[in-house]
Amino acid sequence: MELSGTILRGRDFEPVEGTIYVEDGEISAIEEAPSSDGVDSDRIVLPAFVNAHTHLGDSIAKGAGEGLSLEELVAPPDGLKHRLLRQADPEELIAAMERSLRYMQAGGTGACIEFREGGVAGVEQLRAAADAEGVDLEPVIMGREEIEVLDTADGYGASGANDANFEAERAAAREAGKPFGIHAGEVDASDVDPAMDLDPDFLVHMVHATDDHLDRLDDRQTPVVVCPRSNLVTDVGLPPIADLAERTTVALGTDNVFLNSPSMFREMAFTAKWTGLPSAEVLAMATYRGAEIAGLDWGVLEAGRPAKLCVLDGDTDNLAGAKDPVRAVVRRAGHADVERVVL
Repeated sequence: MELSGTILRGRDFEPVEGTIYVEDGEISAIEEAPSSDGVDSDRIVLPAFVNAHTHLGDSIAKGAGEGLSLEELVAPPDGLKHRLLRQADPEELIAAMERSLRYMQAGGTGACIEFREGGVAGVEQLRAAADAEGVDLEPVIMGREEIEVLDTADGYGASGANDANFEAERAAAREAGKPFGIHAGEVDASDVDPAMDLDPDFLVHMVHATDDHLDRLDDRQTPVVVCPRSNLVTDVGLPPIADLAERTTVALGTDNVFLNSPSMFREMAFTAKWTGLPSAEVLAMATYRGAEIAGLDWGVLEAGRPAKLCVLDGDTDNLAGAKDPVRAVVRRAGHADVERVVL
C-alpha cells in the first residue's frame, strides 16, 4: 500500500510532501517528492492516536450524573458509575463499549489504555467488545478490583492511594512483568506522595501536583497521563500540563465516557488552546507519548515502525486553506475530516 500527501514525519512531525509505503503492516519507506510530481498535497498522513486513559464501561450511561461531585460520580465502591455498572446487563455493556471503540477508531485512534472495572469479568467483556467484527483498535487493558485480574489483563489500574493500600497489587504487577498505573492528585494533593511511593509505571491526572511532586517526577521520570476536559467537567481544577511536560513524559487521555466523548481531536484542541503549548508537543502527547506508556512501538512515522495511520482529507470545508498542517490537526481537525484509518 502507498499513500501520498503531506506526511508528518518523525518525532517532530516534520511536514514533508511525498509518499509513505506500507508492506506487511510496517512502514517500509517514506519518500519525498514535490506535489508537482503527482503527490496529493491535500491529504495529511499522521500517526494514529493513542488515548492514554479511558473508562469505557461508562458507555452505558453517557451524560449521567450531571451536577454530582467527582466522588459521587466515580468513587469506589458506590459512586454512580459503579452502581450503574453493577446493574448493567453484560451484553448491553459489551455492545456499548464496542460502539465507543468504533467511535474512537473512526476518529483516528488506534489504541487506548483502559482502566477497566469489574475484575476478570470486566476484562473479558472489553476483550469481547474489541474482538467484534470491524474493530481493529487495540485496548491495553488495566484491570482492577482483584489481584487475579493480572492473569488476564495487560496490567493493573488502581483507583487511588486514598481508596486502598495497593502494595500487594503493585508487587503482583511487578512479579507478572506488567505495568501498574494509578490515579493521583485528581481531587487534591493528599494521595500523590502515597501513589508515588508505590513506584508506579505511570500516574493519571496530577491536577494538584506541587513543586515537590514535580521534583519527584523529575527525579524518577514517572510518566503522567492528563485528562484536562474531564478535570474541567468535574470541577477539580486543571493540571499544570506545561510544568509537567518540562519534567517528564506527558500523554493525553479522555477519561470517563459518560463525561466526555473519547475524541482525541477534542482533547488536543482543548489542551493546545488552553495551555498555549506548541502544536507538535500536543500531538506528541496524543500519539507516541501514550504509545510509549502502553508499551507500543508506534506513534511515529518512520521506516521500520508499525503502520498505524490516520489519514485526513485536507480539502474538507473545515481544513481547506490551513497553512500549518500540524496546527490544523491539533486545533481544527475532527472526525469529519478523517479519510481513512489504517490499523
